[in-house]
Amino acid sequence: MQSLYDIPAPAKLNLFLHIVGRREDGYHLLQSPFMLIDWSDTLHFDLRSDGGISREDLSWALPEDDLVLRAARALQQATGCALGAHIGIHKSIPAQAGMGGGSSDAASTLLALNRLWNLNLPLPALLAIGLKLGADVPFFLGGKNAWVEGIGEKLTPIDIPVSPWLVVKPGAGLETKRIFSDPSLKRDSECATIYGFAAHTFENVLKTTRNDLQAIAQMLCPEMNQALQWLNSKGLSGRMTGSGSAVFAHCTQSIEMGDAPTDCQVRLCSSLDVHPLQGWAPSDGLSVGSV
Repeated sequence: MQSLYDIPAPAKLNLFLHIVGRREDGYHLLQSPFMLIDWSDTLHFDLRSDGGISREDLSWALPEDDLVLRAARALQQATGCALGAHIGIHKSIPAQAGMGGGSSDAASTLLALNRLWNLNLPLPALLAIGLKLGADVPFFLGGKNAWVEGIGEKLTPIDIPVSPWLVVKPGAGLETKRIFSDPSLKRDSECATIYGFAAHTFENVLKTTRNDLQAIAQMLCPEMNQALQWLNSKGLSGRMTGSGSAVFAHCTQSIEMGDAPTDCQVRLCSSLDVHPLQGWAPSDGLSVGSV
């Protein structure tokens, strides 16, 4: 049986997240530098000749239907492929953290099955499929750290120096819908520029930007306040990532983690220069722009 083993699906951090508008269909327009980190899920793929799509949970229980299964079915439907796959998922990235675990799993599934099924779809075709699955999926398919705009479909690769980041995930999670549906959410931040971002150090970026979702998130999830206070006690400036409950800080010093708040997952991560699966789909000349 043909198989693909130990396929990584790395998490991401949003160095900042500004909501700059809202479309008529309700989707929010954002600007955010997305950065890959080495906190990863691992996926295993076995070829099925009967066209069936099945999944095995190798860590903790997953929803009956998730983005991995939806991604596999979407690729089948888009290509008419008669092959199937059995997918084993070893989860490590926490759920409802704002770290993109589900979206990263979906992207790695598209890249892996594109290879396992010998479809050879170019990256632009996979990006179009990915955007229908979720706003963060195109970023993980793109293969590089990126300046992300629109609803997640406008990607501009950016260089981010590899450096250490301390990530703290409280036991409680956050549902994206709860934050974006809050009437007090700020939706009119001024637009930033990629050139201004590139000219600053990490410390300056974190001081002069914000996550527009953070104030509401902290009200909905008080455990985040404890995590942020703990980072502050270590002399670190913490920030929420994405729309989940995880917070992070740039960390270039040795930190004692034994006194972290109860029920928190704490991990010292490294940013990644590129996605481990970069180049698994031909780019067809794609470097920047929209899906």
